[in-house]
Formats: sequence, C-alpha cells, structure tokens
Amino acid sequence: MSSKRSARDKPPAPEPLTPLIDAHTHLDACGAETADDVHAILDRAEAVGVRAVVTIADDLDAARWAARAAEWDPRVYAAVALHPTRANALDDAAKAELETLADAPRVVAVGETGMDMYWPGRLEGCADPAEQREGFAWHIELAKRTGKPLMIHNRDADAEVLDVLRAEGAPETVIFHCFSSDAAMARICAAHGWMVSLSGTVSFRNAHALREAATVVPAELLLVETDAPFLTPHPFRGAPNESYCLPYTVRALADVLDRPAAELAEITAANAMRVYGLV
Repeated sequence: MSSKRSARDKPPAPEPLTPLIDAHTHLDACGAETADDVHAILDRAEAVGVRAVVTIADDLDAARWAARAAEWDPRVYAAVALHPTRANALDDAAKAELETLADAPRVVAVGETGMDMYWPGRLEGCADPAEQREGFAWHIELAKRTGKPLMIHNRDADAEVLDVLRAEGAPETVIFHCFSSDAAMARICAAHGWMVSLSGTVSFRNAHALREAATVVPAELLLVETDAPFLTPHPFRGAPNESYCLPYTVRALADVLDRPAAELAEITAANAMRVYGLV
C-alpha cells in the first residue's frame, strides 16, 4: 500500500489554537445530516480550539437545514440566503420563507449573497448578472430590515458588487466572505469598515495578490473561516475541509502578517463575537 496521503483523506488534526470561530462553513456539505453529525463535527473542532461556527445556506433547503442545525448545538449559528448563482429561484415564496428564517434568533447573518461573474455561461441554469443583481439588492434590504450582517459572495465581481452596494446603500455590517480580491479592493473594504473574512486560500503559495491584500486589512476588520468542505489550507489542498482545520489557516495568516497566531486567534474570535452578536 502506498504511504502517500490520498487527496481524499481528511487532514490530520492541527495543534490546538484557541479561541477560534469559524465565520463561514457549510456543515451540510461536510456531510452533516442529523444532530449527532453536527455534534461530531463541532466536537472535532472544539478539540483544536474552534469554539463556534456559522453554517451558511446557499439555497432554500440549506437555509431551512442551517436554521434547524443552529438549534441542535449551542456552538452552531446560521446564515440564510440564496447564493447569487441561484438568484433566479428567488420568487415570492422563497422571499417569504427567507424572511421568516432570517428573523430566527440563532440566524446571525443574511448570506451568502452577492455577485458571481465566474459561473454564468459555465454552469447550466446559473442566474445571469441581471438576476443576480436583483437578488443581491433584495438580500441587502433584508439585512437592513433584520439588522443582521450582510455576508457577501464575490467571485470575479468587484466592480459589480461595489456598484450594487453604492446603488442600494450598504447595511451597517458587511462581511466579504472568502475574500479573494487584491489589495486595492481590501483598501476599499477597510475605508468602509467592511469585514474581510479570509479562508484557506491565504495559505496557497500562488495567492500572491490575496496575501498582499491581507496585509492592508485592519485587525479589527479581520475574520477567519474554512468555507468547508472547500478550500482546504496548504499543505492539504484538495482534501476535504472541516472546521477543525481552521488553525492551519490562522497560522498561515500569522506568517503572512508576521504576527503571533495566538494573537490573531484572539482578535478574529473577538471580531466574530462582535459582528455576529454571538453569546
């Protein structure tokens, strides 16, 4: 049998680093279906210092599930929305249900919403830019009405996202999840006081623009996330990601910023507690 690690093997548990909060994960996509599944994922995460997670919806079924999962385990919170690529499913019934879900006390954000210019034309059934813009504007209004943070998915769409935020007026709290833009965009976010959430991509050796962007984000605007099961940090890129892998990302970010990892853990956890209103 080969001694080489398979790309499908889960990464080993990292050395603990605490306190950490996973600001964006997808527990359902990590294979969780039941309360026991959720407890197991959170137990693995807590063993390495991850005290809480926010599980994110990208369609209506996932939104229903995320809101339920947040009731199953006190370490879990939820965000609900339709992903921009699914904005063409945002009919009146979906809007009514999302409004109800967003009002739940353990739903702490509206997301992930935003703009995605990568998938149109590549993904069958993907919402076109006009549909995405309309859906994004509706989610912005929902975030304002609920007083909850707006969690933005932005893929190859800096100009489009900024244009909608200008036209609609940004909510009080904005989070750019899995930030993948450059230093210029990071400076715009900083100027507006928008949160920048960094994932395992900051550990990728070829992510030069992102690593530069990380250096210009003020500490009080930093969050960290896994976006699990995607974007597993180096050196486990391609393997299934999970919230317990977050210390790998934070240590990689600490190297980029030349700051102690324990200090970044404290800062980002406090930021997540403040932004999401966690208790």
